[in-house]
Amino acid sequence: MTFSQPHYLTAAQIDAWAPDPEPLPGEPHAARLTARLRETGQWHPGQAAGRRWAMGCVALEVTQRCNLDCTLCYLSHHSQGVPDLPLAELLERIAGIRRHYGQGTEVQITGGDPTLRDPEELQQIVRAVRDAGMRPSLFTNGIRATRSLLRALAENGLADVAFHVDMTQQRRGYASERDLMVLREQYLERARGLPLGVVFNTTVFAGNFADVPEIVRFFRERAGRITLASFQLQADTGRSVLGGRPHFLTPHALAAQISRGAGMEVTFGFPAIGHGECNRYAICLEAGGRLYNLFAETPFLAEFVQRVRPMAFERGQSGGTLKAVFRVVLADPRLWTRTIAFLAAKLWEMKGGLFRSRGRVNKLSFFIHNFMDASALEPERCRACVFMVATREGPLSMCLHNAKRDRYILPAFTPNSPSAGTTSGAHRV
Repeated sequence: MTFSQPHYLTAAQIDAWAPDPEPLPGEPHAARLTARLRETGQWHPGQAAGRRWAMGCVALEVTQRCNLDCTLCYLSHHSQGVPDLPLAELLERIAGIRRHYGQGTEVQITGGDPTLRDPEELQQIVRAVRDAGMRPSLFTNGIRATRSLLRALAENGLADVAFHVDMTQQRRGYASERDLMVLREQYLERARGLPLGVVFNTTVFAGNFADVPEIVRFFRERAGRITLASFQLQADTGRSVLGGRPHFLTPHALAAQISRGAGMEVTFGFPAIGHGECNRYAICLEAGGRLYNLFAETPFLAEFVQRVRPMAFERGQSGGTLKAVFRVVLADPRLWTRTIAFLAAKLWEMKGGLFRSRGRVNKLSFFIHNFMDASALEPERCRACVFMVATREGPLSMCLHNAKRDRYILPAFTPNSPSAGTTSGAHRV
């Protein structure tokens, strides 16, 4: 089944869109995602989704409470008053994620802000994700993410911490993105020396679009300490108050701003992560203060991505990753010549930076998320979604979940209740 463009889901279609049911006995974990990417025209040699993993990531919302009031917030107007889910229910959702998508799945422990939960419970949640063979990441605004908490979570298996910092959060005492650089540095210091990959999330809106190059330069100068810089474009959903996105805020324009800060044209799009209108990904190497694109799509690299698909890569552990990659290459003589040629060309391109850094290389990746407005959900993008939210009924596309959050968070909700599935706002068809 394919969908024509342009087309948006109606309110009734949003209400009727249900979470994914449990996989059938013997059904491969990636089978559904692969089929949906094929149906929506997103399956091609450079597509990592459905090959590297069965799902991009799954958000596990451990609280609806937050200690900030962002002008662009996906939470519901009712979220602040919703009690936290019992630990037992969260453990069942973790088991459900494992049944749906298998080992190696990235589980984003989020909210609200997850650090508002009891620290001991938060450690149990992290440990349960790791014990299930999946990858736990903490998504936080950082206010309560102390070094002692991060250390305890790392000891229980936390793989990454993602700090969300930008001007939509209206933090007192910070009047600009430049002022927030001090806070970003403080958060980065909290994680220094811990076995954690450090990610920074930035929501991009009209008020900070011009500041993106400066933010990127901050990340570039700290490549190696920061492993991923993620940028989310403004979306009108949840309890956001800024409304629809200005016409100039596009993925293409944001990519250009990132390139300005990077000091070179960042090559987005390879490997592909799900739907091309939703996500853009780029992997860069840093040496001697300069960034270099690691990949540009070629038949060889597309084949290489498929060959390394069973491998689990740990952010922040580049040495182990390189050793694992070399083992794959050595095991397949057909890759030897092309891999050597690729590496030789890359080393020659980076020779100046390598000389300045005395051979030291760091990795810094960039991600652009193009989330949809709640009133403008495209069916094919929802179907090809690689970012899900774990609900009691099963995983659901993040954009769909944000459009009808109350259906899944209000304590009074039961699947057969008269209020089930209500949404607000006009929906264009």
